[in-house]
Amino acid sequence: MTADAAIEPPLLSVEAVDKNFGALRVSRNVSLSLMRGARHALIGPNGAGKTTLVNLISGLLRPSAGRIFIEGRDVTRASAEQRVKLGLVRTFQISSLFPKLTVAENVALGVSARRGRDGYVWGEMRRDKATLDATEAILHRTGLADFAGVTVARLAYGQRRLVEVALALALEPKILVLDEPAAGLSNAEREALLDLLFKLPQDLAVLIIEHDMSLIFRLARTITVLVDGAILVEGTVQDVRSDPRVRDVYLGSRSHD
Repeated sequence: MTADAAIEPPLLSVEAVDKNFGALRVSRNVSLSLMRGARHALIGPNGAGKTTLVNLISGLLRPSAGRIFIEGRDVTRASAEQRVKLGLVRTFQISSLFPKLTVAENVALGVSARRGRDGYVWGEMRRDKATLDATEAILHRTGLADFAGVTVARLAYGQRRLVEVALALALEPKILVLDEPAAGLSNAEREALLDLLFKLPQDLAVLIIEHDMSLIFRLARTITVLVDGAILVEGTVQDVRSDPRVRDVYLGSRSHD
């Protein structure tokens, strides 16, 4: 095997992407890539273009220019559903939780969908050992095993966010896009979420969009800062914390430990 053949392509590659809404240019020549195991944060002030970029990555929007690849495969014109099948899952893309079903039942539906058996009803799932085993493993991994038999309607808001992540993991993603997972969480709920994120599979590439900078600085290895639809700076946590441009336009004079 040659050295070139041994080089693994990025799981996700965004190349010179633009997005225009009429005369308004919302994304401007944005490029970024995620390798296997990445912990990559996307931050920026309100109106920076974060949501637009994530919508482009996940397939809810198509770029006006540029290309997007999953494991070297051009998915620029692919639908959101096609990208899920290729391993890119966004928590926002997950169907709404079923409040009258238990946590286990919700996760089992995700497992069944991944196995191509999304027409199953719960009675059939309970007779499928592979589905039950996979569901149990996800519940333990996400710290939700004690809530397996609790209906989603009875869960606290933060616990529901954990179920959303569990449902995403049920689809066995290669790339997980988390869209402001800590929004609205209490301090205790935020710590529970962060503990779960630290325990995600090491080969999973994670792209997180979040305003909670203390969470970002603890979790991320690489940070991309967007301003006015363009990348202002990209680098390590220390690079971003020490960059005067970032402090001026986003972090201000606040201290984030």
